[in-house]
Amino acid sequence: MKRRAVPVKKTTTLLLAFLLITCVIPLDRSFAQPRQTVEIPSSPNPVGSGARALGMGGAFIAVADDATAASWNPGGLIQLELPEVSMVGAAFYRTEDNVFGNNPEASGDQSVDEIDINYLSAAYPFRAFGHNMIVSVNYQHLYDFSREGDFFLTMDQADLFTSRNVDYEQEGTLSALGIASCVQITPNLSFGLTVNIWEDDLSPNEWEKRTLNSGWGSDGGDPFTFEYRAFDRYTFSGVNANLGLLWRLNDKLTMGAVLKTPFEADLKHKWTVSSSTHYPDQPEEDPENGTSFFVADETLDMPLSFGIGFAYRFSDAFTVSADVHRTEWDDFVLTDSEGNETSFISGRSTSESDIDPTYQVRVGAEYLFITPQYTIPLRGGFFYDPAPAEGSPDDFFGFSLGSGIAVGRFVFDIAYRYRFGNDVGTHYLEALDFSQDVDEHTVYASLIVHF
Repeated sequence: MKRRAVPVKKTTTLLLAFLLITCVIPLDRSFAQPRQTVEIPSSPNPVGSGARALGMGGAFIAVADDATAASWNPGGLIQLELPEVSMVGAAFYRTEDNVFGNNPEASGDQSVDEIDINYLSAAYPFRAFGHNMIVSVNYQHLYDFSREGDFFLTMDQADLFTSRNVDYEQEGTLSALGIASCVQITPNLSFGLTVNIWEDDLSPNEWEKRTLNSGWGSDGGDPFTFEYRAFDRYTFSGVNANLGLLWRLNDKLTMGAVLKTPFEADLKHKWTVSSSTHYPDQPEEDPENGTSFFVADETLDMPLSFGIGFAYRFSDAFTVSADVHRTEWDDFVLTDSEGNETSFISGRSTSESDIDPTYQVRVGAEYLFITPQYTIPLRGGFFYDPAPAEGSPDDFFGFSLGSGIAVGRFVFDIAYRYRFGNDVGTHYLEALDFSQDVDEHTVYASLIVHF
């Protein structure tokens, strides 16, 4: 059999380019500059923690009356009257119904689940210089990168045909160690500060992406097999702060505000890619196979976010709250080792990218059934929680329910949250007319012990 007169390197370049656009993975630098992006499948917006807060739909900026206030609004920490320790656990299950308009054979459901510690804290109130004060130490799990995919793709372009299986996995977390303090400036006004330390040596702050493509094809009638592996790993470090205030406007109405400062994070990026292609009928003409590896120091600009909230207390038992929170995702910019600046959402250069800020809206309520021996809360809320995307944000909505029990020194809370988005994620694989419907179920459980 006589091979068609197509250079081997040209065929390999076409193959790797197709892998790039279908799998959103870095391409070997001998062929093209990689497009780096990050996927945050769960809510990417920088919110707080805790089963009580999430049970109220996350509308907690103007409530913030437990140790999780360090993450929502440190200005609310002053409301803690006793020393306390707390722990929050979370478990989620997410399904993604993927649709490939140009490759319907790849469509189908993918799912992922995770259990982790969401929050840990210790808080100590005291009085000094004529003012009530409090300090706390906190650990918060902020971002989860868990995502998996296993699908089948075909391509028939000119004389090149490929049939491949794509196995994709992303995992990792970002978390912060927070040191918080709050002072009561007047009887109705308090100010708080949380310094967040993002350091891989102190808490998990890394994520990695692994992709395996393998299959077979024909090049001008000549059959071949191939395998392509890519691995990216990022470690993350930096420091930022949460600034918050709580203002009791009257006996019924409270206002809260929080600002989470932007910061430049240091990234250590490790990347490995290996490829092999084999023509069984003519092995002497196999392209040169091998592995490439590099390590680079990069920086990532984390965006500013800020919010305002109001809580209205109808009685000692019934409270309604509402928050609005904005995040400047257009400033979420990666600077690689060569000084190139790109949106870390889309991988496009900052001059070409069109990423808008997002606005979260959260509304919640809490009703307390109070007895001399115990208190049982009933909570509910709903929210609009958009995710940043090229062109315009992806719309995500959801609701939550929560309850618990407080007996003596112990407070136990539990909450369920449902978050969903339809026809989202289209910017991930634009060349394949991709979209997905996302359903995420999360359960939070908190335990607080007062001393």
